[in-house]
Amino acid sequence: MARAVQRLIAIQNALTDNPVSGDQKVDEFILPDSAVMTVRSAEAGTNFVHIDGLVVCEYHLLDQTAQLVVSAVGTQFENTASHIPSFQVIEILPSSCSPQTSGIDISVKDMWATAYALFTLYHVQEIIPVVLSQKINNSEELRSYLLRSGLGRTAHPPTASKEEIFLHRATFWQGAGTHGYHTRGWLPPSSLSVAPFPYIQSFTRTPTVIAAHPLRPPKPKPGETLFRRFCPSIGETLEFTYFDLGSGSDVSEHLDTFHRWHNQERVNMAWGERGPLEKHKAYVTGVMNDPAVLPVMMSWNGEYMGYAEITHLKENHLAPYVPGGPGDWDRGLHVLVGEDKFRGAERTNLWHRGLIHYCFLADPRTESVMGEPRADNSSIIKVEFDSAMHIATIFDFPYKRSALVCVPRERFFRLDLL
Repeated sequence: MARAVQRLIAIQNALTDNPVSGDQKVDEFILPDSAVMTVRSAEAGTNFVHIDGLVVCEYHLLDQTAQLVVSAVGTQFENTASHIPSFQVIEILPSSCSPQTSGIDISVKDMWATAYALFTLYHVQEIIPVVLSQKINNSEELRSYLLRSGLGRTAHPPTASKEEIFLHRATFWQGAGTHGYHTRGWLPPSSLSVAPFPYIQSFTRTPTVIAAHPLRPPKPKPGETLFRRFCPSIGETLEFTYFDLGSGSDVSEHLDTFHRWHNQERVNMAWGERGPLEKHKAYVTGVMNDPAVLPVMMSWNGEYMGYAEITHLKENHLAPYVPGGPGDWDRGLHVLVGEDKFRGAERTNLWHRGLIHYCFLADPRTESVMGEPRADNSSIIKVEFDSAMHIATIFDFPYKRSALVCVPRERFFRLDLL
């Protein structure tokens, strides 16, 4: 009971307004397109956003606050909703370091990077109220970009160009303002469709699955990067790469690493796949031929550290155990960490949340991400709790008792997890 109370208190703390956190910096911050971003402060209170050594814009905190009131609008509580936090308004300006004397543009991708910097520095805030200085030559273009992409919203229908725009942490981390606008997002340009794959029914029949489900998109190219995000808490970049099996008799680095990991006692105890190279090549070949499974190698700064299988649950053997059944685009995770030096709570939380983040970014129709660890594996269940998952049920596979853990999209992005 005491542990349950502690979990409820932790959730309450996450949902309660907190002061701006000072635990993050934007210094040599690697953006997903490999550009390097740094935010430097001047004595006068102005902050300069540098990307690849150039100042792309400035910002400073105004002596005013703003509050995003939504459900109370039109009620007697509209002007007394003191439970809704107010935050200091930030004005974004063009670079004063530019030799240009007339108005200066800020590109859309630099505007997104600036939002990234702000949500890194002010990550405990659900919203950040900003105003775009009229000194920005393309301020109306940027305003339209923020509102049309969903990255920001206004408190009321737009009436004036100086009105605050409320940047949303939840929509930012869902990739708002990336696809269709620039290629700086966490999902690099890919052979996968840039839009949600169209719906048409398909069907799977195997010894363990009989299911109707949406047709899945073709697999990525071998070795293709699927996700890339810099983690400032450890100063390294997390990357997910589609498995490259190699060609002919060549043994790829991915397969060689996978084979080595599975012959470690620790990994074999969890996965039970110890064996020769030929066995592991056949295993991965089967996974790559399954339209419902995405095998990926995970790395820190380009050094492989683990392997994950990201599944479509509708046609997975887990589906019959999901109360009410999984949604058409819900995903599942099956993961191993192969390198001992990359174990530990901090890194584990980062890659685990990164996998969930990728699942939700890959298709906006994905509503939940699930896992099925052994019910007595308290260490991994704690990791899943720390990623805002909950235990939906306990059930028995033919070969193990599992806990069905689940995180819905709304909760994952509502909380300060990334």
